Amino acid sequence: MTFKKTKDFRIYYTFLNKLAKDLTNFYYTKLNKTFTINNKLKDKGYDPVTSADKAFEKFIRKKINDKFPDHQIIGEEFGAKKTKSLFSWIIDPIDGTRSFVAGNPTWSNLISLNYNDAPIVGLANFPRMKRYYLNQDDKSAFVFENGKKRKLKVNKKIKFDYLKLAAAFHGTLSFQKQKKIMKFIKRMQFPCFDALTYCQLAEGRLDIVAQCANKIWDIHPIIPIIKASGGIITTWDNKDASLGGNIIVSNNLSNHKKIIKLLKPAI
Repeated sequence: MTFKKTKDFRIYYTFLNKLAKDLTNFYYTKLNKTFTINNKLKDKGYDPVTSADKAFEKFIRKKINDKFPDHQIIGEEFGAKKTKSLFSWIIDPIDGTRSFVAGNPTWSNLISLNYNDAPIVGLANFPRMKRYYLNQDDKSAFVFENGKKRKLKVNKKIKFDYLKLAAAFHGTLSFQKQKKIMKFIKRMQFPCFDALTYCQLAEGRLDIVAQCANKIWDIHPIIPIIKASGGIITTWDNKDASLGGNIIVSNNLSNHKKIIKLLKPAI
C-alpha cells in the first residue's frame, strides 16, 4: 500500500480529528476520578506509569485496529503489533505522566502515523486543557480549542538576541554539561512542559525548544506538527529528529544553526 498525499492526508486527518475528541471524552467519563500508580524502575529510580496510561493506550489501539486493521502499532505501554504494512502508528498514551499524577493539566496523548518509518501526521491532544494540535498535511497544521480552529505558524521574524527559549535538560546530560549550556541561555529561558512546549513553538509563542532523552513516541507525533507550521526540528547534532534523543526545535534555520553551535559543548 502506498501513501497518496491528497486522499490519505484527508483520511488520517479526519480520523485523528475525531479521535482527539473521543480521547477527551474518554478521560472525562472514565479516567478523571481514580487511577493507580506503579514505578517502572522499581528500586533503580522513579518512572511512573498509571492505570490511565494503559487505559488510554488500549482505547487508542482499538480505534486504530477497528479502522486500519492491517497497520502496525508501536505503543509505550504494550509494545509492537507488527504487520507487513508500510504504515505504523506510534502512541504515547500520556506524555507527562508526572504532570498527570500531580494534577497538572499539561500532559497529553501523542499519536503519529508513519509511512516507511517517517512521521507524516501527528496529534498532540491535551484533554485537561480541552485543546489539541494536528497537522492537516505537510504544509498546514492547526490548534483546536473552544470549538475554534486556528492555523499554526512559527514566529520566523524573531532574531537570536531576542528569542524565547524553553529547555529541559533532564535525562542524559551531566551537571557540568548543563552548566556550559546555561551560561549562554539562562537570560532567555522559559519553562518547559513536555509536548506542550513544542506546540507553543508551533503557535509562535516560543522560538527555540531544547529537550533531552526523547523516545520515539515522545517526538514522532511532534515532527509533522512542527514542520507543517514552518519550524525546524533535528537532534542536537543536526540529525534526523525521528531518531529520538536530544531534540532541538527552532523558529527558523538561522537561529537553528546558532543554537546548535551553542549546544555543541554538551554533545
